[in-house]
Amino acid sequence: MKRTCKCHGVSGSCTTQTCWLQLPEFREVGNYLKEKYHKALKVDLFKGAGNSAASRGAIAETFSTISKKELVHLEDSPDYCLENKTLGLQGTEGRECVKKGKNLSKWEKRSCKRLCGECGLAVEERKADMVSSCNCKFHWCCAVKCEQCRKTITKYFCVKKERRGTNESTGRRKKLRLKKAH
Repeated sequence: MKRTCKCHGVSGSCTTQTCWLQLPEFREVGNYLKEKYHKALKVDLFKGAGNSAASRGAIAETFSTISKKELVHLEDSPDYCLENKTLGLQGTEGRECVKKGKNLSKWEKRSCKRLCGECGLAVEERKADMVSSCNCKFHWCCAVKCEQCRKTITKYFCVKKERRGTNESTGRRKKLRLKKAH
């Protein structure tokens, strides 16, 4: 939350000021959370760490070094590049991505690089003929007549690269282990 103020007064003078708390822009919040996610600490709790006073002390000491603003996790995130039916993940192989087009945002223009490239996949261009209604005209009364136009469209898909080795995901997360106190 950030404090935002606005002045009110004759000819731009600030005789009265109105202030309020305002949420930051959505993208700013998203970028902040993404950064926290990538810097999250992995906590490994060993089964032998039990519930003894000594082990509780070791756990408390370890957690006291973690800031309240840091994210922690017990399990690594799944590899979203790979299909995992158990978790309901489709993976990115075979997915369509956007490479070219009018009125695309920077985010959309980079979709092939993100979906395919970051998962070790290549981008394949496929052309297809499409038939659609065009040159439509309204005829009095009550009819619209259209021609059928054939158009070649280009689509892009993520496909496996030719075998040159495997792509392994690299995690950027720190690991934190809790050991049983003796």
